[in-house]
Amino acid sequence: MNRIDDLFSKKDGLLSIYFTAGYPAIDDTVQVLRALEKAGVDFVEIGMPFSDPLADGPVIQRASLDALHNGMCIKKLMEQLDGIRSSVSMPIILMGYINPVFHYGMEKFLDDCQSRGVDALILPDLPWDEYVAHYKAMMDRRGIRFIPLIAPQISDERIRHIDRDAEGFIYMVASAGITGSIKTSVDYRTRYFERVKSLGLRNKRMIGFGVKDKAGFVHACAHASGAIIGTAFVNYIKENGVSDEAVARFVKSIRG
Repeated sequence: MNRIDDLFSKKDGLLSIYFTAGYPAIDDTVQVLRALEKAGVDFVEIGMPFSDPLADGPVIQRASLDALHNGMCIKKLMEQLDGIRSSVSMPIILMGYINPVFHYGMEKFLDDCQSRGVDALILPDLPWDEYVAHYKAMMDRRGIRFIPLIAPQISDERIRHIDRDAEGFIYMVASAGITGSIKTSVDYRTRYFERVKSLGLRNKRMIGFGVKDKAGFVHACAHASGAIIGTAFVNYIKENGVSDEAVARFVKSIRG
C-alpha cells in the first residue's frame, strides 16, 4: 500500500508541512525532513524550486529563488533523497511545476521518484484531464499518486469528476489566491469546506493555502482530514534555523 493511503486509512487530524528544497541552505533538505519526522509531522511536501512559481506567494517565491541561487535543481534534490528511506518513514510528496519536470524527462523523473520512495506529486500547472489521459498510467505503474487541487470557485460536477480518478487525497485550496494569502472570510471558507464535505467524495481531503497557526489547523481539521502549512514554516525557518529543536517548537505551536 502507498504510504499516503496507509496513513489516511489510520488517522485524521493530519499535519503536513511544506518546505522548499535547498532552503535556507542547499544542504538543509534532509535535515528539515528528519527534523519534521522527529517532531511528529504526518507527511511532508518538498517544494522543487522554479523561477516562475505561479501558485506561490511572495514568501515561497523568495525561498525558491534563494534555493535556485544556492544551486538547487531536480537533479540535486534526487541526489539528496537517495537513500532517504533508511532514515525517514513518513510519506514524501514533491510539489513543483511541470516545465522543470519535462526538462528533466518525465520517465526519468518518475523512475527517480520511485527509487527514492516518493509517494506522490503535486504539479499545479499540469491540467487534470491531461494527467489522466497521458500520465496517470505511468504514475500508477510506479505506485506514485498525483494529488489534485480544487479551489472554492470549482463546481460540484467538476469536483466529482476529479474525485473519480484521484487517489491519495484531494488538496482543498482554502483561498482563491496564492499560497500564504487569506483573501476570503472564515464564513466563506467554512461554506466551501462544508459544500465539499457534503459531496461524499471517495477521497480524503486536506486543506491548505492560508493555514498558518493552531487556530487555522483546528478549523481545517473540523472539515477535512487535516491541514497543510507552508508559508508560515518557510518564514519560520528563515528566522529560526532548521535544528531539530527549532522545528519541534514550530510543530508544537501548531499542535499544542
